Amino acid sequence: MKKILVLGAGGQIGSELTMKLREVYGNGNVVATDLVPERLTQEIQESGVCLPCDATDANQIAKIVSDYKIDSIYNLVAILSATAEKNPMLGWNIGMGALLNCLEVAREYKAALFTPSSIGAFGPDTPLDNTPQDTIQRPKTIYGVTKVAGELLSDYYYERFGVDTRSLRFPGLISNVCPPGGGTTDYAVDIYYAAVKGEDFECPLKKGTLLDMMYMPDAIDAAINLMEADASKLIHRNSFNVTAMHFDPEAIYAEIRKHKPNFVMTYKPDELKQKIADAWPNYMDDSCARAEWGFSPKYDLEKMTVDMLDKLAKRLLK
Repeated sequence: MKKILVLGAGGQIGSELTMKLREVYGNGNVVATDLVPERLTQEIQESGVCLPCDATDANQIAKIVSDYKIDSIYNLVAILSATAEKNPMLGWNIGMGALLNCLEVAREYKAALFTPSSIGAFGPDTPLDNTPQDTIQRPKTIYGVTKVAGELLSDYYYERFGVDTRSLRFPGLISNVCPPGGGTTDYAVDIYYAAVKGEDFECPLKKGTLLDMMYMPDAIDAAINLMEADASKLIHRNSFNVTAMHFDPEAIYAEIRKHKPNFVMTYKPDELKQKIADAWPNYMDDSCARAEWGFSPKYDLEKMTVDMLDKLAKRLLK
């Protein structure tokens, strides 16, 4: 049975990934860490080992890996796109510092390593429609720069040291568990919260802004399935395009109004978020992920909307 370490388990991905990993591999085989352990959900705290860990300190990671005989690391530590633009050095130091530490620890202890990449790894020179798996990557944000550097560095550690590195270029992720954390695509989470609470919603992106999206359950399954995939079948490693749906603000608004006909959305574009969104793909070609390890998302916009509204209503309207 695998012994797994999750770094950044209190974040948007980590909050759900940790519990799914414990479901699959057993509560006692998944160690959850965060810089501030109090950020971890009650469910995570009560179901298994939870520890404080500063991922920018390699010694802290190494001690946990050694103490708990870890053989797989999920490195989820990052400062998201719009937030990182407000403090570029913090975005670089957290994103690259944590990754380099994980790579070195993984090399020393012969552990596999998963690190999310992002559509942010692309830029305005990238083909926006059906963005190829292998294409030009010249991002204009520090978040994107860290993701491209991370992909290259992870490939280097695989080729040079044999570290089993794997990664996914996630689109915008939509979750009903953890609130948004400063990403450009977070409007697609915020809008559901507003609809359930009966509030009007002010969209920070302009009409027609098309972006790739994925519901968190599909993202979690994709990460685990990639880590379980037969290494001999992986032509690519760092990093696979994956997506499930693409829509603009009008489409998600219209879908929500099928269930909440009185819901009102207006537009007030945020200059920074709009600039970032305009440089990202409208939709990615994920055929390599489908061919090499069987990626197959379950949720489209309609199915996701039903589930989001139901789950949030149960939690927010108690």
